[in-house]
Amino acid sequence: MKHALTIAGSDCSGGAGIQADMKAFIANGCYAMSVITAITAQNTQGVMAVQDVNPDIIEKQINAIFDDISVDAVKIGMVSVPETISIIATRLMHYQAKPIVLDPVMISKSGFDLLQPCAKDALKIELLPLATIITPNIPEAEELTGLTIETLEDMETACHALIDMGVKAVLLKGGHRAKDATDIFFDGITMKYLPAERIDTKNTHGTGCSLSSALAANLSNGKSLLEAVESAKAYVYEGIKQAEDLGHGWGPINHFYAFYKNN
Repeated sequence: MKHALTIAGSDCSGGAGIQADMKAFIANGCYAMSVITAITAQNTQGVMAVQDVNPDIIEKQINAIFDDISVDAVKIGMVSVPETISIIATRLMHYQAKPIVLDPVMISKSGFDLLQPCAKDALKIELLPLATIITPNIPEAEELTGLTIETLEDMETACHALIDMGVKAVLLKGGHRAKDATDIFFDGITMKYLPAERIDTKNTHGTGCSLSSALAANLSNGKSLLEAVESAKAYVYEGIKQAEDLGHGWGPINHFYAFYKNN
């Protein structure tokens, strides 16, 4: 079994963040490990508070894992302050970690800022170049590129802009589009549309976290970049379809649908 590491914030309600990442790792055949960068008070209705973890503790968590256990893939999620970003970048370079899937978490579904404005440049300068692939949604891609993204052509332009910023590959998620949920994959050479019908549901909490983690797990298990993307997308799509209502807001996906489909 391969070993996957998530470096991200905690979601006490279990639908997103570290908790969703570890569920997605396990469901996609990996041993799951975590480095917690922040503790959030949140549920299906929104984020109420965030407490960043001391960068020294973040560094020690990373060292504790890499000094003892092999790491076959890394997923990076919520990293809200420049000090956290610098520590992560420094330690991952030290350990020559790869592949790295970066989910540039900036704003929660309820509108809470998860990346402080002062940290945006640090994210772009220190983490984007380390990533094997990044998985922004449309608002995040707009923040990173300064572009307005409304059409599929706009999404293509944003993909090119991100590659020009030093990114190796992009999965630009189209879930915020009104017409459909078409994603676009681009690695600087191949531009591929990944169409999907929009599912009429409120149970989409943690979809971005789960997608990037499933992608990391797939890469650790030897799939090519595009194969890993397509498999992760199919996993999350089915998880949304088979989600059960939980809480009073945006419920989480069903990470373990495959284990119960015959019951």
